[in-house]
Amino acid sequence: MAVKKNTSLDRVLGRLDTLDSVNLANLVQRLARERGLFEEIFNTLQEGILVVDDDGAIEYANAAAHRLIGIGSDDLPGQTLWRLVPGLRNSLGAVLGDDLGPGAAPLVAREFELTYPEIRTVRLYMVPFQAAVGPRVRRFAVILTDITKEKQSTEARIEDERTSSILLLAAGVAHELGNPLNSLTIHLQLIERKLRKLKASKEGASLAESVQICRDEVTRLDGIITHFLEAIRPRPPDLADTDLTEVLAEVLRFQQRELADRSIAVEAETAHLPQVLADKNQLKQVFFNLTKNAMEAMRPGGRLKIKSRADDESVYLLFADSGSGIKQEDLVRLFQPYHTTKTGGTGLGLMIAQRIMRDHGGHIGLESKEGVGTIVTLQFPRKDRRARMLGGG
Repeated sequence: MAVKKNTSLDRVLGRLDTLDSVNLANLVQRLARERGLFEEIFNTLQEGILVVDDDGAIEYANAAAHRLIGIGSDDLPGQTLWRLVPGLRNSLGAVLGDDLGPGAAPLVAREFELTYPEIRTVRLYMVPFQAAVGPRVRRFAVILTDITKEKQSTEARIEDERTSSILLLAAGVAHELGNPLNSLTIHLQLIERKLRKLKASKEGASLAESVQICRDEVTRLDGIITHFLEAIRPRPPDLADTDLTEVLAEVLRFQQRELADRSIAVEAETAHLPQVLADKNQLKQVFFNLTKNAMEAMRPGGRLKIKSRADDESVYLLFADSGSGIKQEDLVRLFQPYHTTKTGGTGLGLMIAQRIMRDHGGHIGLESKEGVGTIVTLQFPRKDRRARMLGGG
């Protein structure tokens, strides 16, 4: 329950209509001093701080925000965040449309590129609030962090000692799992040979079906290990013309049994999308991680909605679950290695997904409400736009 503060200033403001001109002048001076203090505090921060409304109109920006988005203080009135950061509004469609249901807007985490006043990568956190005074309209506090150097050093960080140890561990686990899987395969082949003699009988047909199911599961486990190793190795993507809808359908077919076991319904609204340049195997790992996270966040009877859309610059896939949501303090750390909110989790899934999306020239974003659910947005550059970028056009 929120605690209402009752400071001396609150008491003065409560009897504002009884103040004479001298006390009013003193109050104005006091408010000016406090405003100046807060301005100094905000302007010493390295992160950009913005306050925007639902339409993206900027009501406040500190000095760092002015530097990051390239506007002078005199140019601020009338500016909108959507105009200064092209493409951001489209990537926030779920937030502005509030697809996560009624009530407060979700918390948002995003990365995007700025080309003015210089090329850089910025991480955005956006938190909704309503002012305690004045019109009760929804506003957003936006925190911008320049992560250009962090992004440039991502590959170096992946090679650091901690991640290298994970690679060694993964290779060891894969080897240890590979041995029993090979043994299972050999014994299943032997059983199949013996079953050929019983093939004509009903019992033989039933056993043959069970053996085939076992072989399919062994193949599936082997595929999981292979995809995991491919994903965590820092390997550049093998780009080719890719239909995102086809790749997604293949992943959902692969996970169909687990989804059914968990009684989770999937609603996929994926219209015909423009092709993108992508590595199909790496995208499968991204989709697999996201749907797996969604499944584990939901109780039986949950619902996973997958939507798609495109504009002139990008192609989007949105994964919305009806799970428990993410706390604000966890949201800002989700892409950090080894940070996890799941029992037994490694904290590597989203880091791997983010690295793959970056290697594809795209971005991954999150919005979440506690107790309502989470939306993950994948943003891919259109094939024709990526070709222009690579060609320097």
